[in-house]
Amino acid sequence: MKQLWILPLVFFAGMGLSIEAGLLGPLGEEIGHIWATLGIFALGSILLTFGLIFGRPRLSLMFKQPRWLLAGGLLGPIYVVSLTVATPLIGVGLTMVGILFGQVAASLIIDHWGLLGSNKRAVDKYRIGALIAILAALWLI
Repeated sequence: MKQLWILPLVFFAGMGLSIEAGLLGPLGEEIGHIWATLGIFALGSILLTFGLIFGRPRLSLMFKQPRWLLAGGLLGPIYVVSLTVATPLIGVGLTMVGILFGQVAASLIIDHWGLLGSNKRAVDKYRIGALIAILAALWLI
């Protein structure tokens, strides 16, 4: 597997999502779920602004792409609000395994059919088994 080097990056990114959930839950309880979401995105926007200032802006290229590709920007706030609301109610573990189940299920569909411009990768019994294992983990947690 040529891309083995990327696995630590995605593992750490996954760990970051759990930490984010652990931080957003209490923040949302204290200041409100929507305000916590807005605060997190405001901070991210400030950080990204530095990238635009010191990097080479390519916004003109972005807006030349098909509009449906920009729909991903709508999904981030939905994800963060979901973390903010769910974490205090069901805990970080159950929240993250539930999200993982949804991610893997959607990913298998996208891969199998080659949706959203991705390459087709057939869903086999091993991938279905992995999805069932995540469902078992969701039930056990």
